[in-house]
Amino acid sequence: MAARPDKLVIAISSRALFNLGESHRVFEEQGLQAFSRYQIERENDVLEKGDAFPLVEKLLKINELLGGEPRVEVILLSRNSADTGLRVFNSIEYYGLDITRAAFCNGESPYRYIGPFGCNLFLSADGVDVRRALDQGVAAATLVAGDSRKRRDDVLRFAFDGDAVIFSDEAERIYKREGLVAFTKAERASAQKPLGGGPFKGFLEALQKLQAEFELDSCPIRTALVTARSAPAHERVIRTLRAWDIRVDESVFLGGLPKGEFLRAFGADVFFDDQPAQCASAAEHVATGHVPHGIANVDA
Repeated sequence: MAARPDKLVIAISSRALFNLGESHRVFEEQGLQAFSRYQIERENDVLEKGDAFPLVEKLLKINELLGGEPRVEVILLSRNSADTGLRVFNSIEYYGLDITRAAFCNGESPYRYIGPFGCNLFLSADGVDVRRALDQGVAAATLVAGDSRKRRDDVLRFAFDGDAVIFSDEAERIYKREGLVAFTKAERASAQKPLGGGPFKGFLEALQKLQAEFELDSCPIRTALVTARSAPAHERVIRTLRAWDIRVDESVFLGGLPKGEFLRAFGADVFFDDQPAQCASAAEHVATGHVPHGIANVDA
C-alpha cells in the first residue's frame, strides 16, 4: 500500500515513544518470558516519555488546529505481544495521545507492516528495522538518545541534512572518493542538474502538503535544511529543490561547522542525518534520527 495522499502517517516503535530501557534490559538479559512477566506485573505503571514523545505530541495537535477529518496519524509498531503491550496502550491513554492503530509482533520485527499502513515515516530505536524500512522505500531513522527537550511553543520543527537524506548520495560519493576539491568542482559543473531524490524526499513532500493547509504566517510546521555544504556547492541544492517544487523554510549552509548549536537555534524537534558522527554531535542539542543510508553507512 502506498502512502495515503490524504494523510501524513508516522509509524513509531514503542521504545521510541516511551522510555522502555529497563524492560528492554530484562528482555536482553533474561529473555522473552521474563520480559513478559515484567511488563504484565507493571501494566498499570505509566511509562516515562521517550525521545520521540514531544514530536508525537506536536504532530497530533495539528489535527486539533485543522479540525474535521484527521490529517496526521501516528501508528504504534511494537515487538511486544498484545498482552504485554497493554502497558504501552495504558500509557498512551494516560497521556491523552490519539493513537488507535497498532501492530504487536511478539518478538518479531514489525517493519513489514509499514507498507500496509501507508506510512510516510518510521521512527524506531532498532537500527535493523530502520534499514529494512528504508529498503521498502519508506523514510526511516534510528533515534539517537540525547536532548529531546520540548520547546514551549507548539510549532513543529523538522531539520534535515541534505546529501543521502533529502537528496541522493551521488555528490557525497565524489567527496568520499576524491575529496573536497573534486566535490566542489563537480557540484559547480552540475549546478544546473537536479540531484536525485534521497529517502526523505517523499516525506518532505508530504510535509509540504500539510503545510499548505495553513496560512504562511500561522503554519505550525517549519522545515530547515542544515547542511555542511557551502558556496559554491549551495547552488545545486537550491536549484534541485526548485525543480522539485519543494520549499524549505530555512536553509543553513555551514561549510563544515558543527551543526548542533545551529539546530538548537532553529529549535528542531528532530534532525535527520546520515552521518553517525554528526548524529552523535547533534544529539547533544536536539532529538536526532540517524538515517542509515548512502555511502557513509556502507560499512556501518
